[in-house]
Amino acid sequence: MRQGQELEKEGAIDLFYGDESGFCLTSAIPYGWQFPGEHVATQPRHSQRFNVLGLFNATTNELHTAAREASVDAAFVIDTLDAWVATRTRPTVLVLDNARLHHAATFRARLQDWEDRDVHIFYLPTYSPHLNKIEILWRKVKYEWLRPEAYADFKTLKTAVWYILDRVGLQFTIQFAT
Repeated sequence: MRQGQELEKEGAIDLFYGDESGFCLTSAIPYGWQFPGEHVATQPRHSQRFNVLGLFNATTNELHTAAREASVDAAFVIDTLDAWVATRTRPTVLVLDNARLHHAATFRARLQDWEDRDVHIFYLPTYSPHLNKIEILWRKVKYEWLRPEAYADFKTLKTAVWYILDRVGLQFTIQFAT
């Protein structure tokens, strides 16, 4: 992992972190503050789930996303990566966790094609989400950037999530220690 970060720092590669995250009307906001006499609350409830696949460059805060209301499966990830790989113009390393869908036979069958286009998949060690920098992005979205009013209804939540994701790197940024 460190070698990939050093190669990116030298300008030899682009380094992205990939992962999936889901959003629903059960708020992830653990606590908040309010003015005296003001009541701010979210009501946890079952809802549809809005699933997002993100590909995040922690150095530039560049984010590529694809989303769906259905569950994320290997076919969805493959289609998303095929489209993203087609846009890559420099050698790129994509860091992924060991989710079952990242090891599906159909996914593994695409690895050589992506490598032929100079996009290489690097799998993190098992049980090491702390090494996947996109996990920090998901945490920021869910625990800091989404406001309580975003949980009014499912449409409002989707709109709020897209608002944030479309502005990552501009209005919403993360500074990682070098």
